[in-house]
Amino acid sequence: MTSSDERSPKSHRRLLWLAAFIVVLFAIYSGVWFYLADRLKTEADQAVARLGSKGIAAGCANLTVSGYPMSFTVSCDNIAYEDDARKVAASTGSFNAVAGITGPLSPVAELRGPLRTIAPGMPPLWIDWDQLQANVKVWWPLPRSVSLRAEGLNGQTDPQDDTDPMQLFSAGKASGQLQPVGQDINYVGSFGDLEINADAIDGRVLPALDGNGDVTLKNGVALIAAPPKSLRGQSIDIAKLDLSSGTARITVSGPVSVDTDGLIDASLTIKLKDPKAVAAILAGAIPEHKSEIEQGFAGIAMLGKEPSLPLKIVKSKASLGFIPLGKIKPLE
Repeated sequence: MTSSDERSPKSHRRLLWLAAFIVVLFAIYSGVWFYLADRLKTEADQAVARLGSKGIAAGCANLTVSGYPMSFTVSCDNIAYEDDARKVAASTGSFNAVAGITGPLSPVAELRGPLRTIAPGMPPLWIDWDQLQANVKVWWPLPRSVSLRAEGLNGQTDPQDDTDPMQLFSAGKASGQLQPVGQDINYVGSFGDLEINADAIDGRVLPALDGNGDVTLKNGVALIAAPPKSLRGQSIDIAKLDLSSGTARITVSGPVSVDTDGLIDASLTIKLKDPKAVAAILAGAIPEHKSEIEQGFAGIAMLGKEPSLPLKIVKSKASLGFIPLGKIKPLE
């Protein structure tokens, strides 16, 4: 018997052990997959029941879990929420979230419109989009990040509650990302081609706008765990808020806080690009103060094409440089 004949049975045994190991591993994976699928449905039912005990109707219609074995897909026909006590309701179209086997902690979700909302003091709204996608990087106790990206946004009053619905706004695109930074929550977002219907803002005219921002909510992690009922005692740090149209641009940065009495303190820097173009936009948006705006910005334009101005607010008393602007009412 040759040495190769002696090695052959050993090679076969190794292959059999490897095959057995793969079968056992796949069986464990399958068991975990189906356990998680069943657990998800159970948790969803329990969450709906808990809300129902508080008088809140909520649900994800026809919840299904699929995608075995290469992914974990959660979908439902529509999502609805209704709180009669607070007179708040919202509903959307279908929901679909997929987590691949190679990235189980980074699910991608898509939501179809329209989003219909009812809230006190507001007309019923109908918000729709061409595409809305969410990306979540799951971690404990909070996600590492949650991001949203939408295209073809538009909003109007709900046509089912208003025979002649009013178009409110449209935007070519919008995106935003939330992520914890220590005990704070940071938001970075942008939008483009935002058009606001003049009829929705009492006939005031605004051009198409682009914007982006980077804002940090102080102590945001605790505020998410226990949402406050008031703005009092809260503070934010504005790294940048930028609004532009054509050559006109306004950029704001600096800290803002609200004390326990609702009084605002802020130390902001306002940068303008093409002050005359900014003045033209503001004059169209606030025609009752057109002459004051034109006079004020004529002086600012003398500082150059991109002047920078300090905006101070101390106990709700605002001033732009040495010019007093008046007092802001306490916030609730």
